Amino acid sequence: MRTQKPLFRYADGLIPNNLAMSYTLLGYLTGLALLFPANGWLNALGTLLLGHAMIIAAYLIHEFAHGTIFSVPKHNQWAGTACSWLAGSCYADFQDLRKKHMRHHVDRADVITFDSKAFLKARPLWLQKLVLALEWAYVPAVELIMHVYVIVLPFVTGNEKHRARRGKVVRVMVVRAALFALLGWLSLKALLLYAVAWMLMITVLRFADAYQHTYEAFAVLEEGKLPENRQRDRAYEQLNTFSNVVSARWPALNLLLLNFSFHNAHHEKPVAPWYRLPALHAELYGSAYNQVIPMRDLLGSFHRYRLRRVLDDDYGVVGEGPQKADGFYGAVGVSFLTAV
Repeated sequence: MRTQKPLFRYADGLIPNNLAMSYTLLGYLTGLALLFPANGWLNALGTLLLGHAMIIAAYLIHEFAHGTIFSVPKHNQWAGTACSWLAGSCYADFQDLRKKHMRHHVDRADVITFDSKAFLKARPLWLQKLVLALEWAYVPAVELIMHVYVIVLPFVTGNEKHRARRGKVVRVMVVRAALFALLGWLSLKALLLYAVAWMLMITVLRFADAYQHTYEAFAVLEEGKLPENRQRDRAYEQLNTFSNVVSARWPALNLLLLNFSFHNAHHEKPVAPWYRLPALHAELYGSAYNQVIPMRDLLGSFHRYRLRRVLDDDYGVVGEGPQKADGFYGAVGVSFLTAV
């Protein structure tokens, strides 16, 4: 007689996972509803709430990809697919997102699907200047290009696997276009604020992603092999991984990013669920770990190097002491939402 598996992979996940998923869904719906009233304060609150619900949805996709929430893989896939609709990453299959992210862990590298830097360097100068102007104004132009790439790839590649995604991409585009048309018909203001909320999600994710690794970057599809490098061992992994915590003084604030900032602990034990990461970080590293960089110390670098990151392959270096992040340029275009 087959024993039925419990719903959640870990027994202590019942409450935290239900809270996270409930917040995501209710926050999304409530935030969306608050975009409609003729009240600027409610609209602003709705935009922030909607954007944050999308952020948590994105990080839940990461959890589902690692299988840390449900005990049955199919349940993680279903939930990950649902969250990808909330986060706007639904043009790619969840399994493709998962496989690409797993390569990031296995290969200890930034395995990217699309080399945005090479793409831009090969484009006319006016397009490069346009992208740089948008990035200067804090518009995440590189990430927008990457999201477009996920959509157009099945129509421009000779790869049969990706060509087979054409039907799905068209169906998703039709559904999303109809939903956005309905939203715009009900309220053009709500449609514009929805776009602001989504851009807020992208900006927060790219800030977090920019300062979590100084890995080598390789642009390959999931079947592509990386050059062998014996230096990419576990020691390399930890030395090139950083915990860009929201707050070292008040660890609870890291829940704003579903504890994704405890990145060294996550890489040391990728199957540890999000709600255990603070304790795991404290157990493994304590409070004086050099790989910890509070986000307040990264804001200056994020601002200063926002144009350099667009075309420069160098992520910079992390030093020692209070100003150790001053030479940390950061990465761009390494989002786990745009893998195919």
